Amino acid sequence: MRFHHKARRVYLAPVLGLVLVAATSACSSGPSPSSSTPATTPASSSASPTATGSAAAVAAITTNWNEFFSSSTPNSKRVELLQNGSEFSAAISAFSKSPMASAATSKVDSVTLTSATTAKVKYDLTAAGTTVASGQTGSAVLQDGTWKVGDDVFCGLLTEGASLIGIAVPAACKSAS
Repeated sequence: MRFHHKARRVYLAPVLGLVLVAATSACSSGPSPSSSTPATTPASSSASPTATGSAAAVAAITTNWNEFFSSSTPNSKRVELLQNGSEFSAAISAFSKSPMASAATSKVDSVTLTSATTAKVKYDLTAAGTTVASGQTGSAVLQDGTWKVGDDVFCGLLTEGASLIGIAVPAACKSAS
């Protein structure tokens, strides 16, 4: 994921902090979606996805994604909402200490289920009232019974903004999907 405007990079540090600060507690309890019929559902829509159980998955993904990026989410919960989160706990803690972390938010625009355990998420990130990333695409994965923000999303944000907030990109990002 790349942000093309250097001015937006200034706001990336708080967004990264928010990424680590936010996490969700909702998880899918319905049946797994059909891998033969992907469901795309706008986050704000009540449209019924075509695959059985996919409405619950889309709702869980949206809830967890937004909570992961919420400044009110404790770091321990953020670790639970990030794919392979335990490998990123130090980075999550470092990001949460960013002065701008409390001013970042995420909005899920749509979720496309690509299999029973993966989804594509289109989202926007805002920091201090300014949109720093619009229409970005990332992944969500079903891991340990919970839909989580893909570690590729977190690593992409870290790679783009770590030098701005003075933290190192974790070694776990080398193997992130």
